[in-house]
Parts: sequence; structure tokens; C-alpha cells
Amino acid sequence: MSGFDATVRLLYVAAAACFVVGLHLMNAPPTANKGSRVSATGMVVAVAATIALVAHDTAISATGWTVMLVGAILGSAVGLAFAQKVKMTAIPQLVSLFNAMGGGAAALVALAGFVAASSSANLGGRVAVSTAIDVAIGAVTFSGSVVASGKLQGTIAGRPIIVPGGRLTNSVLALATVVGAVLLAARPHSVAMLVLTLAAALAFGVAMVLRIGGADMPVVISLLNALTGTAVAVAGFVIDNSVLIIAGALVGASGGILTKLMADAMNRSIVAIMSGGFGGGDSPGTDTGGGSAPVRQVSADDAAIQLAYASKVVIVPGYGLAAAQAQHAVRDLAQLLEERGIEVSYAIHPVAGRMPGHMNVLLAEADVPYTQLKPMDEINPEFPRTDVALVIGANDVINPAARRPGTAVSGMPILDVDQAKSVIVIKRSMGHGYAGIENELYTDPKTSMFFADAKAGLVALGAAVKTLVGG
Repeated sequence: MSGFDATVRLLYVAAAACFVVGLHLMNAPPTANKGSRVSATGMVVAVAATIALVAHDTAISATGWTVMLVGAILGSAVGLAFAQKVKMTAIPQLVSLFNAMGGGAAALVALAGFVAASSSANLGGRVAVSTAIDVAIGAVTFSGSVVASGKLQGTIAGRPIIVPGGRLTNSVLALATVVGAVLLAARPHSVAMLVLTLAAALAFGVAMVLRIGGADMPVVISLLNALTGTAVAVAGFVIDNSVLIIAGALVGASGGILTKLMADAMNRSIVAIMSGGFGGGDSPGTDTGGGSAPVRQVSADDAAIQLAYASKVVIVPGYGLAAAQAQHAVRDLAQLLEERGIEVSYAIHPVAGRMPGHMNVLLAEADVPYTQLKPMDEINPEFPRTDVALVIGANDVINPAARRPGTAVSGMPILDVDQAKSVIVIKRSMGHGYAGIENELYTDPKTSMFFADAKAGLVALGAAVKTLVGG
């Protein structure tokens, strides 16, 4: 091994170390930003080392350098523009779209390595098998992530899209993908097998995600992210690049663990989630009452009295908060309450929002202190001593019906909001959540319904609290 090769390998080890340390730092909100910077530094080192290695070992033409330079500039510009302009409510679909690019890129890298090995007659079993696996996983991830992004954006219906014979079709497509990959590995020079595997995998990704409802999107995004990592790792085997293998393995493993944790938070198996058909999507509705039992409706002034004279308030954010971009309004209201000596904290359910950590990111943008963001296991024991639980746009994750059998959310771990002394729910209407059932919390005698858009409602509450206390 030459000194140059040894240097490149050391740079790869340094990049891998940055990925590991960065992933560890991302475990806690206070260090997450530092973790992102450390990981980004590792990626810069890895890319620079790879370019240097390619330039050293390969005679690249001027056209080749031009293509790489233009691709890097365009990709960086598009990524930067998206990241700077995207609204916080659109982060889940942006993440899903980026995930699609990662899966597709991994498949293309494997195909490029496969073609290069074929042309040089160096196509061995490792390259053939790795390519077959990568094409299958990368294509499923690409098409599935594109559909998931469309569902989150609203260009595709968020509800499960069920077609007659849908599960049979999914099974056939999955089988065709596996069979195609096996035959491609056995007959690597067969263009027909390559096309079959690619087409079946793309179709399976679309058909699989179409059946999945919006409530399951956090789990779907996490799983697709894990698959992208796996595809990247396998692409590393195709082109014999250690940093791709390490980075992909880290993403695949962490994404897989997160997927399992989020499925557990919904008390459903990953297989059941990916089978789809759960719930009917958000039911916006227009009524402000009705249902099987009466609800108690309050005005902003009435709700403000409860909040202003409480000792402890727990805020429960949901997707309605994100959709209304009300994170700054809720922070302003919390500050008003804190100025009166009221203890304020936020209850974060693992699957609140549309992606893992959605509520944490949203509230962090509004400078809500990390110490006030409390996970379900930590906040649930505090509800019995909470004077007011303020629910903003959350639905299924607070439904007491989960505690008894026979409902669509039975067994799902929930936030114990109904154990608070008083509950105020800010919601546009009595529309159902993704589970498609009525929320029993809304008809609880201790619950007050304040029907309003999340942002407008919070602003009204803030104004009423100021008037009440003479602010």
C-alpha cells in the first residue's frame, strides 16, 4: 500500500469517526446541532478523499471533471435552496424527498460499478450479488419515498389508497422483486433480469406506500431511511468503498432501531403498518359540536382564566400546531404564563407530527427550552398534578379509547391528558384523526373545547391572558 492510499484510508476512518460521534450527539436535543456539524464535516472529508483517490488512480478527462463539477454545484445549490426556503411544516416531505434521492443515487452507483466490472471482465460474485440487492432496495426506497413525500405534501391523498386485490398485487410485486434480484445475481449479464428487478421494485415501492395512511408516516419515513442506508452500504460493497459501507450501515442500523421504537409507540407491528389500510386520513369536518355526546365549548376569555390562575400547565402539541405554523404563538403564550410563575412544560408523543422528532424540531425553531420538552414516559406521571393540559391539534395520541379493547387505537401508548385536573383543546372542528374514531377526551366533563385555528386560537388566548392580568 502506497503512502497516498494509506492517507486516504486514514481520512476514511476519520470520516467514519465523525459519523459515529455525530450520531451520538444527535441523541439529545442540546447537542443535536453540534452532531449535525460533526457529521457534515465527516462527509466533506469523505467526499474530498474520494475525489483525490479517483484523480490519483484514474485518468479522468476534462469532460469527466466538468460533469462532476457541474453535478456538485447544481446539487449543492438545489439542496441549499430547498433547505433555506422550506417551511417547518414541510420538513417531513423534504426529508422524504431527500431520502428518495439517496436511495436512487445508491442504486445508480451500484449500477455504474456493475457496468464497469462487466466491461472489464472483473464481474465477480460479490459485485453481482451486491448489485442485485442494491437495485432492489434502492428502487423500492426511491419510489416509496417519492409517494410518501406526495402524501405529506397533499398532492397524493393522505388516506390509505386501497384498490381491489391490493395486498395480492403487493405480494406479487414483492415476490417479483426478490425473484428478479436472485436471477440477476445468478445471471449478472442478463439485461432482462436487471430491467425486471428494477421495474418490479419501483412498482412495489409505489404500491406499498399508497396503502399507508398519514398517521403511519413517521414509521414509514424511518423505515425508508433505514432502507436507504442499507442501499448505500451495499453500494459500498459494489465499488469497494469502505466509507460508504460504514456510513450506510450506521444509517441503516439507527433507522431500523428508530422504526422499531416508533412502531412500539403505536403498539403495532412493523408488518401491520407496512400492510397499510389503517385509518381513513384526517377528517377535517366543519361542525363545532355534535357526535355521540355533548361537548363543552369555551371562549378565549374563559380558557385564559383557567390558564392564568393555574400553577402547572402542560402543553400537548400535535400536527395541527405544525400545520398552522403556530410554534411561535405557543412559545409567546408560554412566556406569558411563565412570567406569572406558572410551571410550563410540553408533552411530546413519539409519533406526534409527520416524522420522527417533528414536534421537537418545530418547537426548537421557536426557541422553546429543551428542558421543557418531555417525552411521553417522563411527562405522563406529571399529568395528575397538572392544573391545565392545553392540547393543540393532537388527536389519536391523547384518546383514552386506547386503554380499552375493541377500538382502532386499542393498546396504543397515549399521553395521559385525561388525568389532568382540567383540559383545554384547541381544534378547528370535531373532525376525527387518522384512526377514524371519535376522541373520548373531547366529551370528558373536565374538557373544554376552544374551536379555532391553532395559531389564531393561541394569539387570542395570549391577548386574553394579557388583558386579564393587566399586561
